[in-house]
Amino acid sequence: MKLILTLFSRPKNASDAVMRLCWVLIIFTAVTFIFKDVLPYFGFNESAMGRWWNYKWSLIGHISGGLIATVVGPFQFWKAFRNKYLQLHRLLGRIYVIAIVIGFISSSYLAWTSGFALNVNWTLGLQGLGIAWIVTTAMAYISIRKKKIQQHQVWMIRSYIVTFGFITFRILNDIPFDTYFGVDIAGSTLLWASWSVPLLVAEVIMSLRKS
Repeated sequence: MKLILTLFSRPKNASDAVMRLCWVLIIFTAVTFIFKDVLPYFGFNESAMGRWWNYKWSLIGHISGGLIATVVGPFQFWKAFRNKYLQLHRLLGRIYVIAIVIGFISSSYLAWTSGFALNVNWTLGLQGLGIAWIVTTAMAYISIRKKKIQQHQVWMIRSYIVTFGFITFRILNDIPFDTYFGVDIAGSTLLWASWSVPLLVAEVIMSLRKS
């Protein structure tokens, strides 16, 4: 509740207002995605899981890791929360890392089983997303272990962008590009775009803010 009140309190400046609007959109999108696309899988219903039914435990591991990381992420970026509850921040950070390790292992298995059953492009797309996920998170963890706070924060931004890539992919995949733009974009292409494009945009923004 306090996080919500903070988001809707009077912004300090235009930059603060834009940042809060972005977080509102991120949280709203994540909550919508969780209720619409994630929670139904926990009913262990074959019709809901579809072609993933034979890989249901790997699917549950993957979405559970992603779900936990998605929920924990915003608290890690909340400066007031971090400063006031530093020990809890560290605990949540460990949970975030463990959740992503579980999610990565599960998603890698899915990439080479259910993904490979479709075609190798799906496998490479899923595995590419998974590798970006674990590498950015590992770099964030290594940075904080070396007491490099600023570097840790930058890698955490990258990690959460990739974490959110799973949601971005589902959003992009639901868009009928052939109807609006007359082109049929493969799902494997959207997998790469779901994290690489947002990451590129973030890199540009972070670079401009430094200069």
